[in-house]
Amino acid sequence: MQEQQILIHTDFIRLDALLKFAGWAATGGEAKLQIQGGLVSVNGEVCTQRGRKLRAGDTAGMEGRFVTVRAGA
Repeated sequence: MQEQQILIHTDFIRLDALLKFAGWAATGGEAKLQIQGGLVSVNGEVCTQRGRKLRAGDTAGMEGRFVTVRAGA
């Protein structure tokens, strides 16, 4: 299991943007397909909403990889 952390300096980050920022998707279209295909979970539950807002403390997962959103300074 791989886990990484992403620091955000805003109130939230959209799920599709998070996948691109984490390097899990090369494009927004690829992120959309992964999300709509049921490959991505948010806080342990499958999420098919690409516009889902993730805030500090939320965790996204895909294929044994996990990323936790943290608030930046």
